[in-house]
Amino acid sequence: MDFGVRKKDQTGSVSGRAAANQMEWTVNNAFKTYKAVACGVDMDHPKSMMDLALIQNVDPVDIGLGSSEKGTTVVPTKRKKTMTSVYLKFFETAPDGKSRRCKFCGQSYSIATATGNLGRHLSNRHPGYDKSGDSVTSSAPQPITVVRKAQQQGKQQMDYDHLNWLLVKWLILASLPPSTLEEKWLANSFKFLNPSIQLWPGERYKVKIREVFRSMQEDVMATLEKVSSKVSIILDFWSSYEQIFYMSVTCQWIDENWSFQQVLLDICQIPYPCGGSEIYHSLDKVLKMYNIESRVLSCTHDNSQNAIHACHTLKEELDGQKLGMFYYIPCAARTLNLIIEDGLRTTKPVISKVREFVLELNSSAKMSEDFIQLTAAYQEGCWKFPLETSARWSGNYQMLDIVCKAGKSMDGVMRKYEDTIAGRMALSPAEKNAVSIVHKYLEPFYKTTNNICTNKLLTIGLVLFFMDHISEMIILCRDSRHSSDWLKNAAEDMATKSRSYTTQVGNIFIFMTAILDPRIKCELIPESLSSGNYLEEARTLFIRNYSSRHFSSMTSGYGAQEIEDGGGVSFAEEIARKKRRVSLSNATDELTQYLSEPPAPIPTDVLEWWKVNCTRYPRLSVMARDFLAVQPTSVAPEDLFCSKGDEIYKQRFCMPHDSTQAILCIRSWMQGGIKLKCKSDEIDYERLMEMAGATIAENTAGLDKKQR
Repeated sequence: MDFGVRKKDQTGSVSGRAAANQMEWTVNNAFKTYKAVACGVDMDHPKSMMDLALIQNVDPVDIGLGSSEKGTTVVPTKRKKTMTSVYLKFFETAPDGKSRRCKFCGQSYSIATATGNLGRHLSNRHPGYDKSGDSVTSSAPQPITVVRKAQQQGKQQMDYDHLNWLLVKWLILASLPPSTLEEKWLANSFKFLNPSIQLWPGERYKVKIREVFRSMQEDVMATLEKVSSKVSIILDFWSSYEQIFYMSVTCQWIDENWSFQQVLLDICQIPYPCGGSEIYHSLDKVLKMYNIESRVLSCTHDNSQNAIHACHTLKEELDGQKLGMFYYIPCAARTLNLIIEDGLRTTKPVISKVREFVLELNSSAKMSEDFIQLTAAYQEGCWKFPLETSARWSGNYQMLDIVCKAGKSMDGVMRKYEDTIAGRMALSPAEKNAVSIVHKYLEPFYKTTNNICTNKLLTIGLVLFFMDHISEMIILCRDSRHSSDWLKNAAEDMATKSRSYTTQVGNIFIFMTAILDPRIKCELIPESLSSGNYLEEARTLFIRNYSSRHFSSMTSGYGAQEIEDGGGVSFAEEIARKKRRVSLSNATDELTQYLSEPPAPIPTDVLEWWKVNCTRYPRLSVMARDFLAVQPTSVAPEDLFCSKGDEIYKQRFCMPHDSTQAILCIRSWMQGGIKLKCKSDEIDYERLMEMAGATIAENTAGLDKKQR
């Protein structure tokens, strides 16, 4: 049945028109009800619709537009008479001659729309319209277009563009390739809602997304041009299902208001053989594109040898050009994750059994209910379903938790379902004992990762503080005569990785970054850093780079006006300059005074502390803005340790190469507050959703009225 065309009988009789009207009402009713149900819309709360539910108030029996499929055009049946009605005086014919526009609100309908529909529009949207007489003019407000450059297009086409722009946003936020919308059954679903809907071809979605990427990238460049401080970058790497190697480059800094800022610069495809040289050239290209190579203070990498080689090459290049300080540091989160993996090594087979049991609990409502009842009866805590089964650290630790904290309930469920699960999942006493030992040993690691994941600003100083504590726990276990041999062996491997990290961060740059955290200073800094002569080197570093460079007005030399005056300087100015030079030579007093005060409490907001105290330490605060922006991890800790990382991994792994850069960058930029733009025009999604809500409200009201 063709829902897109109304037909008259051969005689054009009243009965034929009534049948057509009945057909029209049935189709409209089905269309509106299906749209609300399919989109998850509460009929009593129409504004709860999703982005993709936006289908403008286009008459489902509209024959003004052909099918979007090539070669299939719906041709309207010619009418024998010119349609006349008392309602027509409240509508005006659009310039294209294909639609009528309401003089009150600008809503458009196909030229072939039945006058009954026009009357219902006036009754629902403009009660009392018949009392307005002939005072209605064509000055009704024009519909707000999403892309202002498209104003020359017809209203009907702009409605479909609105829908397609919402689909663009959906693709970006869901990290889906444009080819998703070429799937036949998805396209058929839209056609069922409205046969005249025209989705863009997949290639056009790609073109629009690339245009959006370039437009938003210009905004990112403009933002970085305004940054007055040093910036730091972090590198992250992954491979897609197509075996393409990618690198993300992220930039971070602290602005004048002492707020931490972060923005993704680019997603780079690293060419074969994906070594240090290829990584370096890709990174150098990004830095030059954004014109920040002279302002980069540090780079945090993923601990891989190729990344270290690339950073080392970049440092040699920057040092050769004398562009300033540059350092590179390993990712503390990845190091800690590797250390934990060594600690879990012996219990991995047991954890796999427990995970299989938990998966059964999550999939069976009856089994999970039994587990909850047993934990309540045995007083083994409250467990929220579904339980996390991720193979990441948080999921692994919960498997240990279940065995140690809900062991009786676990055994009870296994006994009840003995025929299906107990045989392959039951734990022996030896396995339970091993889990108990590892659980107790790794508890400080779990608390550490929780603190790292939830910290507002993870500084180098705080991470070194935690890593130093972890090293102490490892050494204590390794050297204890009460530890089992298998646990001592694991602790030895853990200690090796911990020492490797400590060696890489044992330098003046890390020392300076750590002591600028007012919670750490010299009192809480690891012994491996405090044992050297780093404090004197830090004073030299501070004097050389921050005493005069940022306070040029205090240095000697004459200004342009003084030279024009013959180089004469007043007696008072000479005295003032002497005093300023004395102040400059004693600039280290800021560092001395800062370090002489006790550290701030650990819960202190570091940036807020410096914002309040920057007037006390004007030079040191400039240095703090640069150094505190350095990130100790190349990946967000919660992405590495928690199940959130699984979602990110799937999105990256499944993204095709022709969409990866644009979609992932745009998604990150949108989440960072940058408006989605196409060329010079901003996509007004708030306005789109207002229009969507009004459309659903109108359709729902009309449906309710017909049903009554």
